[in-house]
Amino acid sequence: MERIAHDSKAIALHRRINDTAVSYPDETGVGELFERRVAESPTSVAVIHRDRSVSYDELNRLANGVAARLSAAGVRPGAVVGVAIGRTPELVAALLGILKCGACYLPFDIDWPDARLRDLVAQTDCATVLTDNAEALAARLPELAVLPVDDTVVEENPRTAVDPDAIAYINFTSGSTGQPKGVPIRHRSIARLVFGARYARLDEHSRLLQLAPVTFDAATFELWGALLHGGACVLYPSRFPRFSELGRVIDTHGITVLFLTTALFNSIVDEAPEILDGVGTVLTGGEAHSLKHIDAALRRYGPDRIVSMYGPTECTTFALYHPVRERRMGETALPIGLPIQNTRAYLVGEHGLCGPGETGEILLAGPGLSPGYLGLPAGSGQFVDREIDGAVERLYRTGDRAYLRDDGVFVFQGRLDDQVKVNGYRVELGEISHHLDQHPAVRQNFVTVRETAGGDKALVAFVVSGEQPGTAEQIRDHLRARLPAFMVPAEIRFRDTLPLSATGKVDRRALLAELAERS
Repeated sequence: MERIAHDSKAIALHRRINDTAVSYPDETGVGELFERRVAESPTSVAVIHRDRSVSYDELNRLANGVAARLSAAGVRPGAVVGVAIGRTPELVAALLGILKCGACYLPFDIDWPDARLRDLVAQTDCATVLTDNAEALAARLPELAVLPVDDTVVEENPRTAVDPDAIAYINFTSGSTGQPKGVPIRHRSIARLVFGARYARLDEHSRLLQLAPVTFDAATFELWGALLHGGACVLYPSRFPRFSELGRVIDTHGITVLFLTTALFNSIVDEAPEILDGVGTVLTGGEAHSLKHIDAALRRYGPDRIVSMYGPTECTTFALYHPVRERRMGETALPIGLPIQNTRAYLVGEHGLCGPGETGEILLAGPGLSPGYLGLPAGSGQFVDREIDGAVERLYRTGDRAYLRDDGVFVFQGRLDDQVKVNGYRVELGEISHHLDQHPAVRQNFVTVRETAGGDKALVAFVVSGEQPGTAEQIRDHLRARLPAFMVPAEIRFRDTLPLSATGKVDRRALLAELAERS
């Protein structure tokens, strides 16, 4: 067993920041945890969609109906059930019903290409799918048993006992080789995410907005953060957010906790900051934060309203959190903070555990970890077993770099693969982005690398103009005064907006495809 070396100062710091253990209900599955809330407050509102409110008791009976239909169709505990349903109460009932009968849900988008859908079905051995578009899906995937959603209700809860280590759902992340990787998540991991939360108040008074696609792991927090506490889950009525509608939904339903991807958060701060004025806690993450936007948010909303969240899909949505209270002078990146409850984080460099000021890779541990990628051995890929401080830890190597402040707070420094090589030089894309942000002509930016016709790599920056006008050459002059010449992008392209992917992150592929078309 490989041992991670450490000195006394480094291990003392890690012991302190990893003192995160709190009691949480890890003895049963999500379905039973939900049923406990039903028993406590059956008439409380569980789900809101447009003008429709669904109580805990009504949602439970709908979910029981789903579980009964699946069982009758031959679905057994441990089976994978596909879900292709729009954001409606029927979607929530379907997810609950799948979990109640001991199966796991595989959310996917019916608009995905046939080849991707067939690949997901094959990788997961999925044989059954619940959908609100049965005719179209049956024609595209005739090998599946397609069950249309309906309003069947069953009073009695299923008698299936679900082990907390059973798989609750599978998300697919983009693979570096182009092959999507299946990430199974346990029931226990969902409970670890939402109970005893350090990063937001989650209780029976909470109202969470369900805004993310259900294929995105942020939906795990939005759904179960509300429904396992007796709070209300408000389903965003449209597929994609529009500022006017988002503000109306937040105000109408009194949203108390909201998660926004970094790119969407930045756009709101720029264009419609007033829509977040009434939200108690705004969680945001997914990409490195722009300090310009964080400063503007701090001025507008005050301390402790914005919480920076960090966590890969493989660790069940969130792993670190940082309430934004102030900005330290001289910091060029927003901290990603400290581990959330029942989570351990280690910073490991070339010579072992890092001490204050040292840079290394973030490794995560705890009950939030996935058991491993589908089709790969449990200890393969980025999941490793290492001895730390006399005990064996199962760890997930994030591929993200950070340094530790003296207080143990992690400060993100970019991806290991963001430290790209251009013309023989090591280049930090995050550093270029930081200095672009300081120019008054730049409101938002995204820096990446593209292949040139000769096979070399070239830096390119996409810029959304700020309040003051500016030219590409003026921005380059600004960068030349602060960065070595090899870090100044060869191209600076202006755009009205930055395109976002379905998960709300800047769509690098779309930008590069557009660049290629214009070349």
